[in-house]
Amino acid sequence: MNALEVSALGFAYGARQALQGVGFNVAPGSFAALLGPNGAGKSTLIALLTRLYDLQQGDIQVMGCSLRQQPRQALRQLGVVFQQSTLDLDLSVEQNLRYHAALHGMAKPVASARIDEELARQQLNERRHDKVRDLNGGHRRRVEIARALLHQPRLLLLDEASVGLDPASRLALNRHVRQLCRDHGLAVLWTTHLLDEVQASDELLILNRGRLVAQGLASQIGADDASLAATFERLTASEARV
Repeated sequence: MNALEVSALGFAYGARQALQGVGFNVAPGSFAALLGPNGAGKSTLIALLTRLYDLQQGDIQVMGCSLRQQPRQALRQLGVVFQQSTLDLDLSVEQNLRYHAALHGMAKPVASARIDEELARQQLNERRHDKVRDLNGGHRRRVEIARALLHQPRLLLLDEASVGLDPASRLALNRHVRQLCRDHGLAVLWTTHLLDEVQASDELLILNRGRLVAQGLASQIGADDASLAATFERLTASEARV
């Protein structure tokens, strides 16, 4: 069973087609990078994956559960870190996590154990009582990852999670998520427009003008042009962007 299956996905804003026939899979324990220029359709895809938008065409399954037919079961298997932070800056790290646990209906003893576990995993134990506004960008992202993993999903979705971070923090966050993937069998879909966040061993999806123009191992996709950057330029620069 794949962690994520996207089948024949289409979506339009009135007469403008934002996604056309998009289909791909993400296997359990794998790191998949969704790469595309600004306006390629990544945000629309994320909105559909998280059910912010209703499906128009096609289907999405998370751990075999259809977002059309079993939305609650599907969303329980999904953890999300959105591009724009949704943390309450005036609450502490722990208070933000407890609020999220309550939304998921966790009993207090279970929530406490899971919060302790995730704060340790994200190396944030010493910051648990700090207000979020006192954290730097990298630590805020780690709080969001901890929050996304509280209910123990099988798929973690990160939408341009490194936006606004300095280069060192971007690299640290990327490495940290990959380590979670390796150590805990977590499937990850990482969306970005930055080539340096993609590694040769990644399952790579390139989206342009609402269509997948390439998918496969990053090392193979970039082989014909001798570099991923050259391939990306060739696949995305020839047509006007959505």
